[in-house]
Amino acid sequence: MAKVARKQTAAAPAPNDEVLRQFYGYSLKHSYLLIRDDMIQTIEPLGLRVATFSALAIINAHPDITQTQLAQALRIERSGVVVLVDELENADLIGRNRVPGDRRSYALRATLAGQKLWKKAVATVHEHERVMLSALTEDEQKTLKDLLWRIGATEQSD
Repeated sequence: MAKVARKQTAAAPAPNDEVLRQFYGYSLKHSYLLIRDDMIQTIEPLGLRVATFSALAIINAHPDITQTQLAQALRIERSGVVVLVDELENADLIGRNRVPGDRRSYALRATLAGQKLWKKAVATVHEHERVMLSALTEDEQKTLKDLLWRIGATEQSD
């Protein structure tokens, strides 16, 4: 009986994930994993990880943001932000200064090196996205971004 099973397996078509592609969550995750893996390879030469890239983005956009505010913006635990802030500070990409009147809080600000790296990272990631989304027209890319933002907006309005 084992010989029959092997013969059927050898002749069977290779399995695929088509049954899962009917689900939006699966399709989003599949696309996300492809884009994320390429993103990791794209920013690694800059000395960044996805988490440090994200933190540097928020800090550049919001000078003097506190670590608590950064945690909220990134939707991570405050303890996770401490690790990111330490990493960025050790790389001289951000500075951490006391908040006047609050001895427990720090104001985070990108250093000149952090601002320069951020500009380079933005250009690099835009190129990464251009390549990753090249199968879509410009209008399709805009529609995709709009639809993804609308999904997120539904979550924020709840």
